[in-house]
Amino acid sequence: MKEAVHISGLASAGPDLQELLGMVARGDQDAFAQVYEAICGPVLGLVRSVLRDPAQSEEVAQEVLVEVWRTAPRFQAARGSAMNWVLTLAHHRAVDRVRSVEATTAREHKAALLDRTPAFDEVTEQVESRLEREQVRRCMRTLSELQRESVTLAYYRGLTYREVGELLAVPLGTIKTRLRDGLIRLRDCLGVSS
Repeated sequence: MKEAVHISGLASAGPDLQELLGMVARGDQDAFAQVYEAICGPVLGLVRSVLRDPAQSEEVAQEVLVEVWRTAPRFQAARGSAMNWVLTLAHHRAVDRVRSVEATTAREHKAALLDRTPAFDEVTEQVESRLEREQVRRCMRTLSELQRESVTLAYYRGLTYREVGELLAVPLGTIKTRLRDGLIRLRDCLGVSS
């Protein structure tokens, strides 16, 4: 039979980890201090190998140690060694953190994509506006040249009736008539009820 080799050269005189967990299960804080000393290094090493982030690894390792304190009564020696039980808790907690970070990243990415996507109403308004502009252009083509010039100057360039008359060298009454007739034709073409 082989004898256990101890790095320090001396065998520990105290209870083993399994016995210590039994004492922790009964609320023994001194036993937990010994469990802590025995498991903190391996727990942090395992968690760090999964997470790769030192700050998160320390946080998860602390959560694992708290979980060992709280759930020590659940340890069953018949199912495996105490160290394996602790390292299984650590591995599960580290994997849960990785999944949580990935889920958060995916949610943030999805939210960012939704922020860049225009709302349905904006798209509808853009389409309707484009269709209305096209319909106005089509109706403007039905006007006579004189009506189209007068309407364009008055409504698209913002000139007054008098300025339109001066620009086209046409009497004010004629401009008013052209605009009135042109607007009536546009109204009928666009299907606008008065």
